[in-house]
Amino acid sequence: MMALTADDELAMALTNAIRTGDADGLRDLLRDRPDLVTARIDGRSPLHIATDWPGHFPHVATTIAVLVESGAEVNARFRGTHTETPLHWAASSDDVEALDALLDAGADIDADGAVIAGGTPLADARAFAQWRTAHRLVERGATTTLTDAATLGLLDRVRTYFPGAASEEVNLAFWGACHGGRRECAEFLLGQGAELNWIPPWEPMTPLDAAQRGEWHDLVAWLRDQGATSAAR
Repeated sequence: MMALTADDELAMALTNAIRTGDADGLRDLLRDRPDLVTARIDGRSPLHIATDWPGHFPHVATTIAVLVESGAEVNARFRGTHTETPLHWAASSDDVEALDALLDAGADIDADGAVIAGGTPLADARAFAQWRTAHRLVERGATTTLTDAATLGLLDRVRTYFPGAASEEVNLAFWGACHGGRRECAEFLLGQGAELNWIPPWEPMTPLDAAQRGEWHDLVAWLRDQGATSAAR
């Protein structure tokens, strides 16, 4: 497997063709250098380049199709500090077009390796508040955890975890519901014993802080009525 850095001439040519949506140029480049389709540029596969932040590159669905037809591995893993697939990156960029193209090409919708606790593309999407891709993943059949369901307001799915959900799971789901602005789920989970001012290990924010960050004003007002406080206090 060829390893390149971003300032290599071939890497720049490949990246430019992908990010400008130049399908003909990409086909020509891969015809002349078929080894590029499995190359790594600073740990990224060509499909990672197509889905890298900020995403939404021109004609990305066509670009992804050209790469896959040329032999790109749709479930390629990033080589570095994590093992995310291109689908994780499309989810994190809220890029529905890229996400659909990858799934249509056979991407594993529940692949592990996310920067969010090693989870799925859905874990990335809901943690980073990428609501379009989060809901699209659910529509396309992604498996949902209690936290996924609560964060996205899927109350019917949330209910299926009760009775029996562990207290830590309930707290995490409650925080997620507040992060996602999902008052119905938050109310239900508080009734199931969620800690009103629980603070997660990854950032010093209570559920109230999370709701305020998302500008979920109705939810913020309800939380305050319940006695919620900010981590700053």
